[in-house]
Amino acid sequence: MVNKIDASRTGTLTSRLRRFAPGLPALLGYRRADFPHDLMAGLSVAAVALPVGVAYAQLAGFNPVVGLYVSILPLLAYALFGTSRQLVVGPDAATCALVAAAVTPLAGGDPELYLSLTIALTALAGLLLIGASFLRLGAVADFLSKPILVGFLNGISLYILVGQLGKLLGFSIAAGGIMPKLLEIAGKVDEIHWPTLAVGVATLVTYVVSKRVLPRLPAPLVALVGSGLIVALLGLDTQGVAVVGAVPAGLPVFRLPHISLDQLEAVAGAAAGLALITFTSMMLTARSFAAKNHYEIDVNREMSALGAVNIAAALSQGFAISGADSRTAMADASGGRTQVTGLVAAAAIALVLLFLTDPLRYVPMAGLGAVLIMASLSLLDLQTLRLFYRFSRFEFALSLLATLGVIWVGAIDAIVVAVVLALLHFVHLTARPRAEVLGEVEGLPGFHSVARHPTAQTHRGLLLFRFNAPLVFFNAAYFKQQAQAAIDAAGPDLKWFVLDALPVTQVDVTGYCAWDDLAKSLRTKGVELVLAGRMTELIERRKASGARRNPDRLPTLPDACTGGGQFPSRGQSS
Repeated sequence: MVNKIDASRTGTLTSRLRRFAPGLPALLGYRRADFPHDLMAGLSVAAVALPVGVAYAQLAGFNPVVGLYVSILPLLAYALFGTSRQLVVGPDAATCALVAAAVTPLAGGDPELYLSLTIALTALAGLLLIGASFLRLGAVADFLSKPILVGFLNGISLYILVGQLGKLLGFSIAAGGIMPKLLEIAGKVDEIHWPTLAVGVATLVTYVVSKRVLPRLPAPLVALVGSGLIVALLGLDTQGVAVVGAVPAGLPVFRLPHISLDQLEAVAGAAAGLALITFTSMMLTARSFAAKNHYEIDVNREMSALGAVNIAAALSQGFAISGADSRTAMADASGGRTQVTGLVAAAAIALVLLFLTDPLRYVPMAGLGAVLIMASLSLLDLQTLRLFYRFSRFEFALSLLATLGVIWVGAIDAIVVAVVLALLHFVHLTARPRAEVLGEVEGLPGFHSVARHPTAQTHRGLLLFRFNAPLVFFNAAYFKQQAQAAIDAAGPDLKWFVLDALPVTQVDVTGYCAWDDLAKSLRTKGVELVLAGRMTELIERRKASGARRNPDRLPTLPDACTGGGQFPSRGQSS
């Protein structure tokens, strides 16, 4: 009896732990047999995270060491609160570009204010994500369709690439936005610092060659180590080649940001956009690896986990982060089995911060720019863009518009463009769905659109009509218009108008009124409107309205074409 009570208490405790911190039960029940795999994978992840973190910190407008700060505590937070076995969180190129775009105009060149605004932005984004998870808004990950997200990231890719050209060419770029930057670069061609350009090109070549010749080694690490050695051995830092310089050893010291309420309000909108983009991007990575390795993730828990991760980044005196696809891919390829992989990587990065920061001083800024350019190219997805073109010209156009939004209005304002495009996409799909006249095609079971199958056979006096969407306020008039056009085309012999009710998953009052008006109009012409399939909602609404006459109903659409046109009596249950 005592054993049963203890087991019950243990089960209750585990259930509570899983509800609060989903990763904790897995860590408490960790299997020793997994550790060798997680150890090697964690060291491999750290090898990628070190150069990437240093480079992405530069992209976010920070000292390179901050990229290492945000690669430690957030990994611990995700191991506790995340539901993916493999996802690695850390600095992300798109997120860093958004942070810089949001904070730079507000900071006015003040480094202290820049830090405070970034910490506030990161913490606020984290709090918004946690709050949204309590409202079970994890479905927001599906809000930005793939064409819009791909287009947005393609724009961010170009934004990052153009922004790094100055580091590669050896001069600063003051202009904001892609087009102004390109114009400024064109006007400064005579200011190119050739030793800096040589180092940058050498880093790019090393990166590409390493990826092909040494595929098991992280190319960013090989490229930055190589460029650092060149600078140190040739003394290029004394010849005008900009380098990272002294990097402080040790872990970050916690301090609260110093900003006013007005400044906090100024970053609130950017924090909401940042939360949407980072979560949507992270879920693409998490879901792809979960599908590959056959396990499930909890979308709402992932939302709160990302919130906790960003609060941990803010406590680390850093910037917003997200799921890191390159490091997650490294963990997967290296055989990582659990979130202990991330903990090993965090420990390795912490050791580097404590004891091995001195070599970082020779890393050239041109080398960081080269690594970021390669990272930006990895975001550029032209292959999927070609798929959109073949599949749907409309969604291809949406993707291009999202890219143009980043180019013309900037990375932060382009989030609004992406959201508006997502809404327009939704309205296009639901307000103007396919409305089809159906017929039977020899050799094909079921009923098919007459427009797509010219050989489809219809029945004299019988019109089968399908409306592929819920019947609600924003498409009710369109439903009537399309139905009336099909009725007019059927001619004077029409006796039965059969609506396939299966795709009509919901009906509101406006939709019901449109359907009822159509039924009355048909009755004046001696035509009966018949419902085929489920349509309990319409019947219930009709009863609630006090109507005495229920519509004819059929259990299924095929029943309309059998029995010689003998329909069931009114009121028969479907």
